[in-house]
Amino acid sequence: MGFFRKTTIIAVFVALATGCATAPGSPDNDVAEVRSETMARRAAGVSQATWIYGRAFYENPVNRPVSSAAALGSYALKSAAGLLRRIVIGTAQMPALDGEVQEISLAAPMDLEEFERTLDKVTDTRRDIGRIQFLVDGDEYFGRLMETIESAEKKIDIRTFIFDNDDFAVAVADKLKTRAENVQVRVMVDSVGNLLATQTDPNSLPEDHRPPLSMHTYMEQASNVKVRKIANPWVIISDHTKTTIIDERIAFVGGMNIGREYRYDWHDLMMEVTGPVVDQLQFESDKAWARGGLLGDAANAFRFLRGKKKRADRDGYPVRILQTRSFDSDIYKAQIAAIQNARRHIIIENAYFSDDRTIYELAKARRRGVDVRVIIPSAGNHGALNASNKVTINKLIEHGIRVYEFPGMSHVKAAIYDGWICVGSANFDKLSLKVNKELNLATSDPETVAALLDQVFIPDLTISREITEPVAVDLVAYLSEIAVDELL
Repeated sequence: MGFFRKTTIIAVFVALATGCATAPGSPDNDVAEVRSETMARRAAGVSQATWIYGRAFYENPVNRPVSSAAALGSYALKSAAGLLRRIVIGTAQMPALDGEVQEISLAAPMDLEEFERTLDKVTDTRRDIGRIQFLVDGDEYFGRLMETIESAEKKIDIRTFIFDNDDFAVAVADKLKTRAENVQVRVMVDSVGNLLATQTDPNSLPEDHRPPLSMHTYMEQASNVKVRKIANPWVIISDHTKTTIIDERIAFVGGMNIGREYRYDWHDLMMEVTGPVVDQLQFESDKAWARGGLLGDAANAFRFLRGKKKRADRDGYPVRILQTRSFDSDIYKAQIAAIQNARRHIIIENAYFSDDRTIYELAKARRRGVDVRVIIPSAGNHGALNASNKVTINKLIEHGIRVYEFPGMSHVKAAIYDGWICVGSANFDKLSLKVNKELNLATSDPETVAALLDQVFIPDLTISREITEPVAVDLVAYLSEIAVDELL
């Protein structure tokens, strides 16, 4: 463990020292002033990294002993099992899928009720009741979010991977500080995710913006906003969930963090959710808030024993909550089952696509006549994952899967399998499917499935470029694919 601790914290410090963006400046800025701001920002980052390290290795084992032990055991088990599975897939199973790819079969889609019963067994989850409306891109989502924040009467709970320190995130923070004068406002952010995000700037950031050194301090200073940084067990596990719940009645769930990229620059997707399923989403948020406090696992257990409140509206249709947690990868198991059971079509849009098991199951589905299509962005935001995606693209094309390149950055995390949809925070990589905390919603309600197809997939397929020939892959891309498989 000593070696792991040292290498982990060194990696964090190196990321801060080399990847930290300089503070933006205008032509009137004095060079010394810009340099001073840059050094202050880096110093704040190193200070926060040290705090994260100390919390992960010294605080968590004391006040979160159960969750820390479970996280480490789960990570070790899933990493070892995943490595063995990748070896088998790469050396035996994928090579066995040879021969000519058959034509699209146009078979009848899978029996959705039977499939839902399969999911009951495979994931040990049950469907709740709710309603979903899709909010596409930052204009729709943040416009609606700010509207509900403004009209909140009692409570605002935000759980997000990143609450950035750019100009847009600061504006949202200012609105929350104002609303906290009249309603309860709680904000949870992932410690590692937020640290790395706030040390870099989007290209579109106005030059005159001066980012706060700590959004935690900024939001709590002279306000009633309560902020908790979610602990990262052993600095390897993050809470990648994104939920905002207003007055325990309206929830927003999906892939968007709070920052300029999500508001203005990227293509992305959130869901507005109502109905009894919001009670369960609130319950999950309350437990995360309790676990993030000083009493850690004890507070989480106490909140669990208090049970779920019934505050949300009672109408809707079947909606299933799927999560990734320690020893529990419901999102992964459900989507693997969906790929295996699909008979007519599969459409997936995701920026990070590296899981070998998923790629193998998609190849098998295509070879039994399923129409399989995958949308990947042309301009991803992670170098290693972008390179890894090139290897993935060639694997998919080799097995007859149609691959589309979305113009620009798409951060959408959504899929349709024969009339069953799964949408949320999870990527198709190791971290999301096996390691981090994630939350997706799934349903086979026909109108909701049609809405996702009409609002997201058809428009995105229309403007995307189909990749029909293998892309050039160099040694760096192959090495990146191996690293991504093992680490991300």
